[in-house]
Amino acid sequence: METRSDTQGVNLSLFYFFYFAILGAQAPYWSPYLQSLSFGAAEIGQLTAVLMLTKVFAPSLWGWLTDRYGHRMALVRFGALATLLIFCVVPLLRNYWPLAIVIACYSLFWNAILPQFEVVTLARLGDKPHHYSRIRLWGSVGFTVMVLVAGVLIGELGIQILPWLMIVAMTGMLLASWTVRDKPVQLSHESTRGFLPILKRRDVLSFFLAAALMQVGHGPYYTFFSIYMADLGHSSALIGVLWALGVMAEIILFWFMHRLMPSVGVKWLLLSALILAALRWLLLGLYAENFVIVVLTQLLHAATFGSFHAASIEYVRQIFGTVHAGQGQAFYSGISFGGGAALGALISGYAWEWGGGSWTFIGAGLISMVAALVVWRCVDVDRHASGNSCRGQ
Repeated sequence: METRSDTQGVNLSLFYFFYFAILGAQAPYWSPYLQSLSFGAAEIGQLTAVLMLTKVFAPSLWGWLTDRYGHRMALVRFGALATLLIFCVVPLLRNYWPLAIVIACYSLFWNAILPQFEVVTLARLGDKPHHYSRIRLWGSVGFTVMVLVAGVLIGELGIQILPWLMIVAMTGMLLASWTVRDKPVQLSHESTRGFLPILKRRDVLSFFLAAALMQVGHGPYYTFFSIYMADLGHSSALIGVLWALGVMAEIILFWFMHRLMPSVGVKWLLLSALILAALRWLLLGLYAENFVIVVLTQLLHAATFGSFHAASIEYVRQIFGTVHAGQGQAFYSGISFGGGAALGALISGYAWEWGGGSWTFIGAGLISMVAALVVWRCVDVDRHASGNSCRGQ
């Protein structure tokens, strides 16, 4: 039994590796790729927003289906196959509307995969959910490997190789999905609690608002950081190293998260991550020409993504339990990496044209500080069962 469990752990890690390898190609280099097709900043922001926008509703639909009918991995495999087949058209496209339509279609499947796979992973971990970060860190490894490899290959062969690198990673993701099995879930008294009554609690809504604002604040980073650095004279290879540095810091944090979370607590991990996010974007807006400070801001990715995401996954697990796990993780993904990220990409595109990179990142820092205030005032994990709302309400 131990050998079988170990094998499944490797298979789970392999899926995360390839899934985030796709993101490792997309996050740093997608905007420069669109720029190479002669799109302006506003159009780049719009096309990036399309990519994120499908994450608002696609994961929730899949979450409802899998919570009701099961067979999560069957839907994950179907989504991985559809993602690969549709994306194969991307290298052939040069015009705005055909590209926007294909992006919407492939991301409709790709964005729905991860929340359901998160549920499968947590089910496999059983009574050790705090070990989630040890498996999830392999996604960060995949991201880092792709960032570095893509940076070198793009420098040698040009940005047009980017879609082909993503196709390779998508193929790996599809193959890895066939090695993972569903784990039967024992339903309990939790089934008497509906999803919507839990969702409508003020403390829960406050958490989701903060998660969305966190991703709005990340909008300029995911959409324009590579362009920002290129404008300062940095090569594609060095930009790749900067992206990889941030994710390597995230990997180190993930490795120790199983010890950090029980001692620090979910709320304080969320709050500290948001405060450090505000600091990160303000520094990047004010001191981007100082390379040492840029390196420091990349190291802060360990908190602004790593600790915030791990704490959020645990918060959602505690709040929604087993029966509504699929819908809970899907809603978290949709509202944050979907709605928040889409809004962040869209706003950053127009802000970049209006005020340039510096003011755009300063604005992101202020948004992150607002999110920190929401968590401080309204999210109390220790009292989540009672549904207590904001202090002073």
